[in-house]
Amino acid sequence: MTTASATEAKKLLAAGADDHTWAADTIGAQNAASCQLTTGEPVMAIGGLNGSDPSPTLARFKPYVADGGIRYLIADGKSGGEGTSSAITSWVESAFTKVTAGSATFYDLTRTKK
Repeated sequence: MTTASATEAKKLLAAGADDHTWAADTIGAQNAASCQLTTGEPVMAIGGLNGSDPSPTLARFKPYVADGGIRYLIADGKSGGEGTSSAITSWVESAFTKVTAGSATFYDLTRTKK
């Protein structure tokens, strides 16, 4: 994430962050840690270290979203292959509204596509 994107992302994730358990989620623990350190907001790692672990499953992820536990999915072009991470990413991309912050792409998990 560039400095400009990081600044924009920090603003985006901070807005309303207290209303959610996680301000965002992203594929892989390294991506999540980097984002959390940059923004200061809680970020869920999907798929473990490199995004290939089957946790959380799509079935487990959907209630987090429905309950308002997660605000954004950070789309970084990594889907974790053909497993659980890919299923989550595909579902989010098909169901929720895309927003940008600088050059970074996010999906707002509180706004479904019309």
